[in-house]
Amino acid sequence: MPTMYHKFLLLLSLCFFLNLMSSTASLAQTGQGIIKGKVITSDNQPAGFVTVMLENTKNGTLSDERGNFQIKAPAGNHTLIISFVSAGTVQIPVQVQAGQTITLANIIINTSAQALKEVTISGQKKSYKADKASQSLRLVEPLLEVPQNIQVITNSILQDQQIFDMAEGVSRNVSGVTAQEHWGNYTRLNMRGARVAPFRNGMNVESTWGPLSEDMSFVERIEFVKGPAGFMLANGDPAGFYNVVTKKPTGVTKQSVNFTLGNFITYRGTADLDGKLTPNGKLLYRLNVMGQKKDSWRNFEFNNRYTIAPVLKYQFNEKTSLTAEYTYQFSRMSAIGSAYVFSARPYKDLPRNFTIADPDLEPSDMKDNSTFLTFEHQFSPNWKLTTQGAYFNYQQQGSSLWINSVALNGDMQRTLSSWDASNKSYFGQLFLNGEFQTKGIQHRTLIGLDYGHKKYLADWNQSFSLDATTPFNIYNPVYGNLTLPVIDRSKPLSARAAANILAQEYGAAYLQDELGFFENKLRLTLAGRYTKAETNQYNTLISNEKFTPRVGLSGSITKNTSIYALYDQAFIPQTGRLANNVVVKPITGNNLEAGIKKDWQGGRWNATFSVYQITKNNQLVADPSDTTQTYSLQLGQTKTKGAEVDVRGEILPNLNVTFNYAYTDSEITEDTDENKIGLKVPGFAQHVTNAWLSYRLDKSKLKGLGLSMGYQWQINRFPWFVAEGTDGGVADYFRLDGSVSYQFRKVNLALNVNNILDTYLYSGSTYDFDYNGTPDGYYWQTESPRSVRLSVGYNF
Repeated sequence: MPTMYHKFLLLLSLCFFLNLMSSTASLAQTGQGIIKGKVITSDNQPAGFVTVMLENTKNGTLSDERGNFQIKAPAGNHTLIISFVSAGTVQIPVQVQAGQTITLANIIINTSAQALKEVTISGQKKSYKADKASQSLRLVEPLLEVPQNIQVITNSILQDQQIFDMAEGVSRNVSGVTAQEHWGNYTRLNMRGARVAPFRNGMNVESTWGPLSEDMSFVERIEFVKGPAGFMLANGDPAGFYNVVTKKPTGVTKQSVNFTLGNFITYRGTADLDGKLTPNGKLLYRLNVMGQKKDSWRNFEFNNRYTIAPVLKYQFNEKTSLTAEYTYQFSRMSAIGSAYVFSARPYKDLPRNFTIADPDLEPSDMKDNSTFLTFEHQFSPNWKLTTQGAYFNYQQQGSSLWINSVALNGDMQRTLSSWDASNKSYFGQLFLNGEFQTKGIQHRTLIGLDYGHKKYLADWNQSFSLDATTPFNIYNPVYGNLTLPVIDRSKPLSARAAANILAQEYGAAYLQDELGFFENKLRLTLAGRYTKAETNQYNTLISNEKFTPRVGLSGSITKNTSIYALYDQAFIPQTGRLANNVVVKPITGNNLEAGIKKDWQGGRWNATFSVYQITKNNQLVADPSDTTQTYSLQLGQTKTKGAEVDVRGEILPNLNVTFNYAYTDSEITEDTDENKIGLKVPGFAQHVTNAWLSYRLDKSKLKGLGLSMGYQWQINRFPWFVAEGTDGGVADYFRLDGSVSYQFRKVNLALNVNNILDTYLYSGSTYDFDYNGTPDGYYWQTESPRSVRLSVGYNF
């Protein structure tokens, strides 16, 4: 698509030129100056990650790993406040003149370098609240001012809940997010009535069956962006997306190791090494490794993994840096799909440890490689250029389990299919963030280009009956007597995959300007994105292009409270296959959203309330009559509306909380089949609420003791793999978890108990075994019974 790229480059050059011309107004014309400085400890060492604020303003930052900081300040007399936990505060009067740069050298705080390091490590583990998005979301403003609901799951929450990977309890920490049943090699999360796209470091890595669920050992945070944001990132569903942000070097030398053991023969070890490779601190490194052996409460099921994730960052100077990152994940698990249970009788008909798998079946292997290269250059305090490239290579060799039929007496015919797959993706991003003023109006400008190329190949064409001579009876199962079929791998995957190709190549250019009025108390966001894509759906090529606008309004009632409203359009080329071989249309639609955000108690905790309505045309849903889960159904128009509440942070001293509630309703509003109008769209729970409370004593003889408790509660569930309008008869879901921990100097101990009430938890739906359009059975996946994980960690 060379002509498309020429248009993108021309548009980018034009936008850059216009904004650069607008920004020629100097700091003197904007009535601002700059305060620079360096913070050091009492033993004359750099003090990294110390808070630097301008009193009675929102202007503030953290010192970098070398203790340096820089903030903008309005002309006038101010007080600069430098503070850190246990080190008190330092106040410095500063007189700022328009266009002037003031340099403050060697500001001393009352703590040693070693004490600062220990407090930094300890403090990071207690932070449930984030004030800013990662740079991969391309937003430079505080989350409080963004006209959209964005929720951040910090690394502290992941550690406290002892979450191993994306398929575990991540969803509990954000309103309205539910984990749907899946094959086992990837994670499916639904939000606002649809599957949300998985991103990694700002790259849309979604495929129909992927990516491999990220292990939390190399994850710094997970950002859930609600509603469409196609202007900001490459194509994602109007319901939103989640962005997995990986760990990067901090410049602070610290190392930690952790070992966990638990039920079902679970052993897991991790190491996180962070530091400097050169004495001057210009070359930094971060290395995360993980090894895991993990069986399951289901017989013959396991998932053994290891991960290696090295990162190097070279700081050419204070303005320019280059970061190189590589992640390798390996997973060997039992036959894919072994978690599914089938019966002609209602749910819970079988014990939680029942499986259709067999100990004689060969395991499935997944090898997930990803690389990132990120270049950043700060032209000036107001303008920054970021360019990023990424390559993903996922290879899978294995098989999947399903069934042909199951009778009331329990006789079942199981099938084993080949499932070798290749998923290769290339991404490129270039974006420019800038700030300037024109006639008293403050501008936050974002200009950028996106490019992506994704190609998924799969061989699931070879299918075998495992019970051709003797049926497998689910009430009297006999294992270990299989005659194993042989999957023919003599030909390359590209030949065996045949037409099983899902690919997409896209390019986009976008421009956003946020105009700030009345000293930035009122903010108007205007944005547009032009996207062109070519999609290969099972050897059918489809070309689409569209311009999508965005308008947002945000106002600060006080410095800690803001309200917002948003209108955004969506355009998402889809990959899928319809049973009638009609070409799949792209998703189009719009999002209306409004909300209020508030920081409480000086920013220690935050609350967000939002309401929304999403209108989508051509939404794909699973075809419940398809046994292979290859085919989809395309609806006419759907509307999803709801309300959400999120609370996170330290609401009382030492009491950290994450609480959320969401009401969701999604139904078909237009369709060629009038009988479908008004039916529910599968893939949501009408009421979802979750909470997690964590309290740690910091005084008395029990100092360091921590107690945590949390629940997950879903009411009126509509599973994703079910006919429209059918609730599937799935019972409400309630799970209670808790933990006890102890932190003593550099040692951390934690005991987590999940599903304390030992409830039979499951997800699933009704199923049509004889394919006559009427469900005559059930399928479901169980969750773990009561389980325990004991973790021991040490910080060097």
